[in-house]
Amino acid sequence: MSRFPVEKRLTGWRYVALISGLVGSIGLAMYPVIIKPMFDNTEYKEIQKIVRAGINQEEIQPGNMRVWSDPFKPLPPPK
Repeated sequence: MSRFPVEKRLTGWRYVALISGLVGSIGLAMYPVIIKPMFDNTEYKEIQKIVRAGINQEEIQPGNMRVWSDPFKPLPPPK
């Protein structure tokens, strides 16, 4: 004897509706957290400008390392 009666099983369009609802709800939950910041990052750039306004990166760089720059740019000749 089956645990669920045949009438209560999700088959056909009901199964598709359940899966579509689950995928859709996950997509809706991910959009404002993951997808929107990837496409529109101007808000985060403005926040960084405000937060880093009084910071000189050359002074706080650890281990006398250079501030990040283009990795393919040739190094300047040593002094």
